[in-house]
Amino acid sequence: MSAPSPAVSDGTIDTTTTTAAGTGGYATLDTPNGPFTVIADDVERVLASGWTEDPAYLSALIHRSLRPESLQRSEALGRLTDAVAAYYAGEVDAPARVEVVQLSGGTFLNKAWDALRLVDPGRPVTYTEFAERAGEPAAVRAAATACARNAAALFVPCHRVKRSDGSLGGFRYGLETKKWLLDFEAPAEE
Repeated sequence: MSAPSPAVSDGTIDTTTTTAAGTGGYATLDTPNGPFTVIADDVERVLASGWTEDPAYLSALIHRSLRPESLQRSEALGRLTDAVAAYYAGEVDAPARVEVVQLSGGTFLNKAWDALRLVDPGRPVTYTEFAERAGEPAAVRAAATACARNAAALFVPCHRVKRSDGSLGGFRYGLETKKWLLDFEAPAEE
């Protein structure tokens, strides 16, 4: 994919309802947690990502109005796969600097995904705190749903949300991966 980058990319989630058309791209990188695949639209925004080498699995997570008609495999997706590589090289805030586009049927999930992008590495929050950050303090179950329906893992860091008792809760890509990511992001003890 060699489409131009968006003119302005502040890292927030674009919630436009533009109908998908044309070809998207995907690339898979090897990581300590296994293969990690990124699917992007034609203007280099992340549509879906996760620890799998199956682009069809990830494509099914993309809202139908954003899902590309076809996907083209690439060795890399420029700044998107660079951000993943930078993350694993220790620059744990790198994924927050690329644009993500997700869409849901309601407004809470969009607000929640934006709020997730503001959770700092090494500072996980509880589902209750996450609901508060998304502007709906009583919506703890909806906050959990936002994590479960997040298509752009790592770029929208749902792994940074834990249960109130400190346990990990769920994670689409397994609790072993979630624990590894949290440990990797934890500040070094002095």
